[in-house]
Formats: sequence, structure tokens, C-alpha cells
Amino acid sequence: MPDDFSPDLARSVRLFRAFRVEQTDPAHFYGTLAEDSVRQLSSYGSLEGARVLDVGGGPGYFARAFRAAGATYTPLDADLGELSAATEPEPGTVLGSGMELPFRDDSLDVTYSSNVLEHVPRPWQMADEMVRVTKPGGLVFISYTLWFGPWGGHETAPWHFLGGRFAARRYERKHGHPPKNVYGESLFAVTAAGGLRWARQQTQADVLGVVPRYLPRWSWWVLRVPVLRELVTWNLAVVLRKR
Repeated sequence: MPDDFSPDLARSVRLFRAFRVEQTDPAHFYGTLAEDSVRQLSSYGSLEGARVLDVGGGPGYFARAFRAAGATYTPLDADLGELSAATEPEPGTVLGSGMELPFRDDSLDVTYSSNVLEHVPRPWQMADEMVRVTKPGGLVFISYTLWFGPWGGHETAPWHFLGGRFAARRYERKHGHPPKNVYGESLFAVTAAGGLRWARQQTQADVLGVVPRYLPRWSWWVLRVPVLRELVTWNLAVVLRKR
């Protein structure tokens, strides 16, 4: 791994502190996460000159981090509002569905997605699509928030533990408007077991790692324990290399 990427406790603390201000200071949160993502991806291979597709790219924080690493960056999102949340949409942005990527087979060096899989109704179809459009030898990085983790319900957490629809109704009663992430419409229950199963069953890529994205390396053993992994993993990262 590069010298500047180490999945230690200090990194976990830094990411969790940034996460706490996601709503009040999104530039700090997403900027921190973007820089960490580039360091983590670079531990599997150089991004210099790579053509990167960010599925669900949203605002431009990730664009700056990937371009600083020498990559050609293309964000894709189904929602123009998300692409414009911070600034004007990035040059070369693509509107489209992650479940039907508008790219040729074997056309990209890196396909990346951060915290998007839980927002699509057919998550593993999206994962298959990301592998499809990646070149042989290229990297696929997919991370997502686990439903049974502490923030699985996003802004409705922790009430999602009593059911997604209950949590959404409670949020609307309290705030006077529906949550941004509505269970069954724009938020779905994805699990660690589902990610592990998909990684094991897909046949187009070698699995480089299935790890708790935000946790220190010494705690990664939790993925070996059913039920516990759903509660404490928080966010799962699946990293593959296309055959």
C-alpha cells in the first residue's frame, strides 16, 4: 500500500469526525472522503492516466481528488440536482442509470461508486454493470451503507431498526416533510451478506478485498461473524480487478 494510506484507528477517527458534519459542512465531509478514497484506490494501482467513472458522482468533491491523482474523471448520476448540489455540473458529466450504464463493455480503467448502491432498487444489477464496463485489468470499487448498521436509515436513523416505512413516517411527522431518502423509493435494505454473496458468485473479476470501509484493519474480522457484521461494519467496500 502507498505510504499515505493506512487503515488504522487514526484514519477511522478522522472519517467518523468528518461524517458527523455531513449535513452542516458537506464540503469538509465529502472532501475528506474523496481524498481518502483516492488513497485507498491507489493502494491497488496508480490512477495516473486512468479513465475513472464515478457512478453516482454527485457534486465535484470527488472530481478534484481524482484529477489531482492524474485521472480522467467522469461522474454519472440519475439526478441533475445532485450533480449541481455544490457547483455547476462537472464538464463531461453523464445523466443515466447505474443499473444500465451508458458505456461500452470494457471501456473504463476504474469504476467507482460510494454510498449509492443502497439507493437503487436492483443493487447487484448495478454492481454487474460496473464490472461490465471496466477494462480487463481495471479496478472496480463499490461501497455502500449497510441497512442494519447505525446509519442504515440515513436521516431517519436509528428508527429504521423498527422498519423503514415506520422511520419515514416518524421523520415526516417530526419535520413536516418527507425524508430525502424514502424507504422503498430511494433507499433500500442492502446487507453485508448480500455484498459477500455477490462478490463470491460473480465470475468476471477477481476479488481483491471485501472490507469494512471505515473501520481499522484490526477490526475487519467482524465480517466473518454473521449478524454482528451487519450491525458494526457500517459501510462495506468491495474491490475487484476485472479479468
